[in-house]
Amino acid sequence: MPISLASSLPSARALLPPLRRLVRSALAARGMRPGHIDVLLADDRALRALNRRWRRLDRVTDVLSFGYDGNGAGSPRNVVSGDLAISLERVSEQARRFRCTLGEELARLVVHGALHLAGLDHKTAPERRAMRALEDRIMNGARAEIGAFDRGMGDPARTRHP
Repeated sequence: MPISLASSLPSARALLPPLRRLVRSALAARGMRPGHIDVLLADDRALRALNRRWRRLDRVTDVLSFGYDGNGAGSPRNVVSGDLAISLERVSEQARRFRCTLGEELARLVVHGALHLAGLDHKTAPERRAMRALEDRIMNGARAEIGAFDRGMGDPARTRHP
């Protein structure tokens, strides 16, 4: 099934293969595989509008996940379909705040969003710890994808942001 990307970035086409690998890795960590997943890389304004419309929260956020309850007649239970929306402005700001590269922060948000699609949440402290541990495990195996994101995001030296 397709994993697609919508973005105004000139490098969006180069970001698609590593993005697909990250989504698949995150879902596989939960024993799932992708159905139809659309990923949107947008700005704060777009994420705020989506957050306001669908969650009734009038504020910007870094990533939104919208899972589809029904995956179609006959679809196996372990197939996940949905939408991810990621704010590129939050990627940049958070990379500075967390002192990581743009690629690392984008990868973290892709993984985080995909894990939400796979049913994980972080409303309680134990859920937060479990989700963070799984994110860290996936990120540790994602060096190639992070490097591809760094190059695609114009961070070829993979500089950590002060």
